[in-house]
Amino acid sequence: MKQPIRVAVTGSAGQIAYSLLFRIASGEMFGQDQPVILHLLEVTPALTALKVVVMELEDCAFPLLHDIVITDDEMIAFTDIDYALLVGAMPRQANMERSDLLKINATIFAKQGQALNDFANRNVKVLIVGNPANTNAYIAAHAAPDLNAKNFAAMTRLDHNRAISQLAIKTGFKVSDIKNMIIWGNHSTTQYPDIHHATIAGMPANDLVDEQWVINEFMPIVQNRGAEIIQARGKSSAASAASAAIEHMQDWVNGTQDWTSMAVPSDGSYGIPEGLFFSYPVTVTNGEYHIVQDLEMSAFSQNRLDITCKELEQEKEMAEILK
Repeated sequence: MKQPIRVAVTGSAGQIAYSLLFRIASGEMFGQDQPVILHLLEVTPALTALKVVVMELEDCAFPLLHDIVITDDEMIAFTDIDYALLVGAMPRQANMERSDLLKINATIFAKQGQALNDFANRNVKVLIVGNPANTNAYIAAHAAPDLNAKNFAAMTRLDHNRAISQLAIKTGFKVSDIKNMIIWGNHSTTQYPDIHHATIAGMPANDLVDEQWVINEFMPIVQNRGAEIIQARGKSSAASAASAAIEHMQDWVNGTQDWTSMAVPSDGSYGIPEGLFFSYPVTVTNGEYHIVQDLEMSAFSQNRLDITCKELEQEKEMAEILK
């Protein structure tokens, strides 16, 4: 049996965490031979609710769950951790602008970034789930100057999964038949779900669907799926977000066979300014992600990248003002 790893989850009494924690403790995220110690961070008023979640974790008697730390203190939550899932954030409500969400959450993620900088393992991998995820990742990474920015990523795997699912529904193929889907840019309505390099059962996806369907139905469904779920249930996506977080971390730790989508600090690839947390197609080897290079971009695709990049630059400017 391996030595336990320490995994921090913020917002751990919330809906996403409730769908996430039991899967981490069962071994689904890190493997059936990897013990874990959970570090659960919540705001003080939610600690009572968190204790109930801990009771349920205890009652599951997971063999791989070696200990649980519950706290409202970032220092305790992030000391010596190997992985962090920053889930806790002010959730987006119906009719709330992203700029409002950014203002509320900037302080949270700056404080958490500083605590990661001061107390976490130097090789910690940090996945930002709380929205606006790309810019929250930028804020957290810049508050942690002693950590490599490549230790941070924002989650666009949920968008990636949504895109694959919609393409499978349209074509009648299985989701496992679809390869090389890409989500470019921001986890927002400006994201670009790109099928131009995707294949379905080895065939070019573009040959199996109509271009007008892609532009007028597929892209808007993927871009607006989060808002659609909020409208339908009054709350943000939870189980699907947790599932995407599991898959993102599995790929980051174990590597990939095919492309996936991650929002990572730009190195200038595809003309995106360095430092922006931008969703790219990536592969992962030995715990390090690599942006897929030299893809041909149509004028339409380049325009979509420009739109989502502009939004991220505006969010970055706002984040700088809020520091």
